[in-house]
Amino acid sequence: MRRIDLGLSFAGSARLAGALRPQVPAVAGEAARRIEKRLPEFVRPHDPRYARGLETAVECAIGHFLDLLADPGVSSADVLDFWRRVGAGEAGEGRTLDSWHTAIRIGAGVAVEELTERAGRLGYRADASTMAGITHAMFDYMNQLAAAVSEGHADAAARAAGSQQDHRRRLLDLLLDEPAPAARDLREAAGEASWPLPRTVAAVALRECGPETRRPSLPPDVLLGLHRAEPCLVVPDPEGPGRARLLERRLDGWTAAIGPAVELTGAARSLRWARDALDLADEGLIDRDAAGPGAPIAAELHMPIIVMMRERDLVEKVIERRLAPLLAARPAQRHRLAETLLASLECGFNATAVSGHLHVHPQTVRYRFRQLEELFGDTIQATSDRLELHMALRAWLALNPEPPAREQLRYG
Repeated sequence: MRRIDLGLSFAGSARLAGALRPQVPAVAGEAARRIEKRLPEFVRPHDPRYARGLETAVECAIGHFLDLLADPGVSSADVLDFWRRVGAGEAGEGRTLDSWHTAIRIGAGVAVEELTERAGRLGYRADASTMAGITHAMFDYMNQLAAAVSEGHADAAARAAGSQQDHRRRLLDLLLDEPAPAARDLREAAGEASWPLPRTVAAVALRECGPETRRPSLPPDVLLGLHRAEPCLVVPDPEGPGRARLLERRLDGWTAAIGPAVELTGAARSLRWARDALDLADEGLIDRDAAGPGAPIAAELHMPIIVMMRERDLVEKVIERRLAPLLAARPAQRHRLAETLLASLECGFNATAVSGHLHVHPQTVRYRFRQLEELFGDTIQATSDRLELHMALRAWLALNPEPPAREQLRYG
């Protein structure tokens, strides 16, 4: 919009406008006083420039109305640009336009009242229909100025949001850089992004569940990394109250794994662990619903398998050597005996405790103990390499899912 059309024309309008032109400063001053009286937020004793700015804005509006009354073809470009800047200024200070829209309505009412009265003093008399037309034109004119204010506010807010989003993307990229960024660089980037530096952060690795996956709706302090080749988040103070529940609710449609809480300069490590957990969940080596359907996988709770799978070749060599007797057993027996041996190591070879852990009868556990002793001999309860045996069993069970039930029944 570059031009305002009052939609008003009557004989003598140019002469009336010319006569009222000198009255504009006084009318603007009265309108500014009424606005300040009704809207205390416009009163800033510590900043006299603001009061003068309000009066200038009202004077600009009323003066241009009279210009249009005198010549409907006059350009409105400069006036509209002025009011757009008013809206942009309010956006820049983080304020809404409620007060300005109210102020514009008050100013329109005062302008009609004061200009009508002053026209009468100057000897100008107009019939009722002409006065109704001027009043309607004034309010329509002010509505068009309010639209320009809204346009400027919206444009500035959109630019600010885009700029802040850019700063936050750069901050997230910096946090995830390796080697870790310097603390000073982080402080500067966080300041530009208006992001208060937290004590700890956690990175979240994301994968879309399908083509209909939507952008997650997250609190403003969560840094969103959907621009990266592998989407992720950086969550400040991840161990704070309600954080885990929040992620569960807001990441619907995404598969997520959250890395451990780390200091600011450790965000890249947290993301690396989270991605490892997500990769292993995709392979079926981690139960993605272990923390509940839809809940992010907590990488820290799956540390053994994550660490072991980073050196899978070495782990498989250890499995071949350490579990050779077990691997010689029949396929359906292997899984059952491996579970029993793992539970036995964790329960101190106590048959009652193992039976409770596996939900089988103690006699069944004792029978399996004998089978294991036949396979492994006296070394089964040796303590010197128990950690190696424990890790090998966990890795083998993760890499070899339980066989179908009918196979188990066939082998007994």
